[in-house]
Amino acid sequence: MLIVRWLALFLLLAAAVCFGFYVGTGQVFYKRLGLVIFKWTIIAAVVFFVVVLIERLL
Repeated sequence: MLIVRWLALFLLLAAAVCFGFYVGTGQVFYKRLGLVIFKWTIIAAVVFFVVVLIERLL
């Protein structure tokens, strides 16, 4: 559980750094990369919580 929390925090921090680079440089690449990292972090979090919920129900 702790590893998953740290990994999610790290990925959100990476997305924030990418958005910061986008603001600093204006390059669209960093914005796209930040959105991709953020999207997959949210998808992974939803899957993780669904697995935990199913585990609790069973």
